[in-house]
Amino acid sequence: MSALNTPINVAAKVDEARSLYLSGYNCAQSVFAAFSQEMGLKREDALRMASGMGGGIGGLRMTCGAVSAMAMVLSALYGYDDAADFEGKKQLYADIQRLHSSFIAEHETSECRALLQKSGIVVKAQPSERTPEYYRTRPCARYIELCAKFISEELNHKQSKPFPNTAP
Repeated sequence: MSALNTPINVAAKVDEARSLYLSGYNCAQSVFAAFSQEMGLKREDALRMASGMGGGIGGLRMTCGAVSAMAMVLSALYGYDDAADFEGKKQLYADIQRLHSSFIAEHETSECRALLQKSGIVVKAQPSERTPEYYRTRPCARYIELCAKFISEELNHKQSKPFPNTAP
């Protein structure tokens, strides 16, 4: 059940997601867990659920984990659980595609590998130790901040609509 009954403070969510990242969590965890309360999840559960999405899905450097987390948050709040709910599926996909397009408009790609390479990062599949140098050179904080902003704005926009997966 959602805890979304007051407008989301966009700046606070951006700060929360950044703070999670700077405390050692991966990009997906940082965005997803920042919205744990809205999704009705314990913070620990949200962190666990998103843990494998970091590094572009388990370090494979595919879709940016922060972008994946946007889809996960929308799915948790507005996803469908009835296979026959074609309209719900279409709406969810359209929302995710719109947010993804907004990310692409800002950064030209959502591929983790390309995002890192644009910043001169040598891409590898293994997670890196979180050091001051890591945080100084990684561009990830800005992607996390942008995704947290996009999700906050989207949820504020949708707030007047009932959540399909919650009881009245």
